[in-house]
Amino acid sequence: MAEIVNLRHYRKTRAKDAAGKAGTENAVRFGRRKDDKANEAAELELAAKRLDGHIRDVSPEDDDDRP
Repeated sequence: MAEIVNLRHYRKTRAKDAAGKAGTENAVRFGRRKDDKANEAAELELAAKRLDGHIRDVSPEDDDDRP
């Protein structure tokens, strides 16, 4: 004979497992410490400053002299 299974209990268990998995994924994705976030922001700011330092200054008067 087959075992009798309560489907409502099975659905609730499956939903709890899915919620737990989603929570674990979110903890990995968003669960960073404050100093980690600050370090990442500082690195991004430094990279932006370095990139801006390489921009050439081209004035409109210089373009008029070209043939």
